[in-house]
Amino acid sequence: MSRKKDKSAAKISQPTYRGNLVYSCIDCGEEYPVEEFYYTCPACGSLLRLHDRSFDELKKVSGSRWQEIFDERRRSNEACMSGIFLFHELVMPTVPPEDVIYLGEGHTPMIRANDDLAGWLGAPFFVKNDGQNPSASFKDRGMASAISYLNHIIRKRDLDQVLGICASTGDTSAAAALYLSYLPKGRVKSVVLLPRGKVTPQQLSQPLGSGATVIELPGVFDDCMRVVEELSENYEVFLLNSKNPVRINGQKSYSYEVAQQLNWKTSDLVVVVPIGNAGNITALMEGFLDLSRLKIIDQLPTVVGVQSDHADPIYRWSMTGNYQPVTVTPSVAQAAMIGDPVSFPKVRKLVEESFKSRFFMVRVTEQEIMEGMLTANRHGHIVCTQGGESVAGLKKAIGLGIVSPEDTLVVDSTSHQLKFAEFQRMYFEDSFPSDYEIKTHDSLKNTPVAMEGSADVVAEYLGLRKK
Repeated sequence: MSRKKDKSAAKISQPTYRGNLVYSCIDCGEEYPVEEFYYTCPACGSLLRLHDRSFDELKKVSGSRWQEIFDERRRSNEACMSGIFLFHELVMPTVPPEDVIYLGEGHTPMIRANDDLAGWLGAPFFVKNDGQNPSASFKDRGMASAISYLNHIIRKRDLDQVLGICASTGDTSAAAALYLSYLPKGRVKSVVLLPRGKVTPQQLSQPLGSGATVIELPGVFDDCMRVVEELSENYEVFLLNSKNPVRINGQKSYSYEVAQQLNWKTSDLVVVVPIGNAGNITALMEGFLDLSRLKIIDQLPTVVGVQSDHADPIYRWSMTGNYQPVTVTPSVAQAAMIGDPVSFPKVRKLVEESFKSRFFMVRVTEQEIMEGMLTANRHGHIVCTQGGESVAGLKKAIGLGIVSPEDTLVVDSTSHQLKFAEFQRMYFEDSFPSDYEIKTHDSLKNTPVAMEGSADVVAEYLGLRKK
């Protein structure tokens, strides 16, 4: 009996489902073939999402059986099921396993805060550390989906030349350049547009190292995004920003993993996420909706979005009901320094239709972001400034009574600490320009100490006693 069950399980667990994906406009509902490159609706100009017309076929498998299938795949060594495509049916079912590009992304650890850090914040919590993806940020989830899709389309349509392009504050460009560099050099070219002087040296080095053409433009991210949007509307390019719904589908894997790491129990789950261009929070909510529709989880989590007071258009919308772009000022959370998030219309629709009572926004200061990052990293973590924003946001949400310390609390750290080492250095040296509005505290500073190469001198400095 058990032998038959094992054979059946092995057969079902293989990703044979191909779905029936189309682009669907979030406003007018028009649909377009997924084999073409669309980023906005040709009919009305609104954003697109991916819609699987055959999704109800997946409902014929029970939620508990889907849990078993995904847990079984987690133990697989096959590359096509080792990353985000473990959740193949929910990510990009149209991409066959042989076209999947896997570079080690996904399944990042969820680390419990130690008692000291939990005490400082006000509750036990977890850090989901997406800085341990290949290019050291969560963007690899979306790129694995987008570039696997592109790899499939190049083969299916026999494309000779494709130019992949994105605007970025650093992480998107690093991920796009890395994944594009894996494709055949003669057929694919990588181009990234960055705001001049607004990207850390560490992040700038990544697309350069991957061989991308790096173009620096004056202004901030929003200015680069406007140029990329115009190029994608008028020229044959493959857009790799979150405006491309193929990328959003890969980022949904964050939600699937959080649920899986919690043994599919989400009844008291709160997920805290920083908001930049709003693609990540869109994907997070869409991902949990997928799981709910398939009865893999029995309750949607509470989602808390966090923005700096230097770039807070969605926070202001949540307070007033009125959305207006804002002019940003310098922020240590550079990836979130966006005054007019492209994916906001999707966020609004998701909140209104599915998360109305389960969506909250908090706003934090630059001071709180830096202290959140430095304090978390003092206690065994490697969170970036955006991760610090999440930590600070959770601390504030608890203080405001938005969430309970008794909930299961998960904060999203979107990239690796080392990408933002420059801000740590500025804090330790007290060299922040005044427009960052950051006042340093000696208790969080740390600098190297120079002394003689003598054990006795070192021992004296450390206060050691001889045996």
